[in-house]
Amino acid sequence: MNVGELEAVARSLVASGKGILAADESAPTIEKRFKAIDVPSTEENRRAYRDLLFTTPGVSEFISGVILFDETIRQRSADGTPFTKVLDRQGIVPGIKVDEGAKALIGFPGEKITEGLDGLRGRLPEYRALGARFAKWRAVIDIGAGIPTRYCIQANAHALARYAALCQEAGLVPIVEPEVLMDGAHTIERCEEVTTEVLSLVYAELTAHRVALEGTLLKPNMVVSGKGCPAQAGAAQVAEATVRTLSRVVPPAVPGIVFLSGGQTPRQATENLGAMNAMGKHPWELSFSYGRALQDPVLKAWKGKAANVPAAKEAFLLRARLNGAARRGNYSQSMEPTA
Repeated sequence: MNVGELEAVARSLVASGKGILAADESAPTIEKRFKAIDVPSTEENRRAYRDLLFTTPGVSEFISGVILFDETIRQRSADGTPFTKVLDRQGIVPGIKVDEGAKALIGFPGEKITEGLDGLRGRLPEYRALGARFAKWRAVIDIGAGIPTRYCIQANAHALARYAALCQEAGLVPIVEPEVLMDGAHTIERCEEVTTEVLSLVYAELTAHRVALEGTLLKPNMVVSGKGCPAQAGAAQVAEATVRTLSRVVPPAVPGIVFLSGGQTPRQATENLGAMNAMGKHPWELSFSYGRALQDPVLKAWKGKAANVPAAKEAFLLRARLNGAARRGNYSQSMEPTA
């Protein structure tokens, strides 16, 4: 493990004005998104869609890295170039999702544990050989009656730390993603309480596993109100609660925090990120690692039609540019398209 090289990659992923595109949707997830625009989820349609994202001119000004799925890291652009090389040539770092999804945690109704550690040590060198320079593992924490339990949080924190240690051994920067879901009717105060506990246990486990924090990135949820909560916090309150939570538990050795959008609208995710960066300097870079918040406008513009590719690329570039502005703390709602 070369900590210096890992740190260099991690810092490149959170370079000023840039963030990460999460294009690591599993087959069921991408099928659901394609179904919403009446496009069959065939391998060729998935390849063509990722191709339009990765070949958007100018997007490398705002996108530093792309998280790929196992299928996607093996695919090629229309001209036969492997996607990893398409990204490399633009200075965009390829990454890979390595977990195998959240499954029911036996004995703990309503809670989940992420699987995929078995055989991971053997899979990581192949991904590195295919061009990946970082990886991602997502844990899911739900808020509800009597949950999350401390055992669920500890079990997922332990798995995240084992994954991170294995990644660093293989020369990959681990993105650690403990997501406190925004589903439910909980208040922003309850989200802050749970997020604080989750991140505290995650960093305790990372330290126990001797993970070099300088060569990692954190991908957390923002501290927000549950979707069903009558009192929805605005951007200023979300920014204040999120930064306060991170300041309490995330060591300054971590180069950057790349937020997930977690079901927020594209506009909400950008506005909240912008509000945090407008607060001033933080110990870590505050960036983004968005899936839906970058891709929803693209899918709606594309609709599976080759004639719509230019419009879809324009939609992607616009959302990337807006999040780049949010990274610099100079985003305003007036920058959003009116339509």
